[in-house]
Amino acid sequence: MKLIISFFIFAFTLSANIENGKDVYAQNCGNCHRVDMKGGMGKDFNIVSYNRKKADIVKYIRTPSRMFREFGYVANAMPTIPLSEEDIKDVSEYIDSLQPFKSWMKK
Repeated sequence: MKLIISFFIFAFTLSANIENGKDVYAQNCGNCHRVDMKGGMGKDFNIVSYNRKKADIVKYIRTPSRMFREFGYVANAMPTIPLSEEDIKDVSEYIDSLQPFKSWMKK
């Protein structure tokens, strides 16, 4: 019984983080990055979710001006957005949740 209750508490906490991440996305990222494969100035987050590990997404959100070359881009158009560590964690969790299968899983 304790295991079941713990699972539901964990699931609720995880969901709450993703929901906050979705809000952070809508307020800060949605102008440039889409999640519906219909274009946008930045990469669609479905592609980012498929190609990148969550830790890499976090690093890029924190310092895009330093990370763009490591990600294989020739230029950086993404500004550094002043997000709290909690919001960075939550939005990266949301982005990561968009694709359950990742390119690195195939290796």
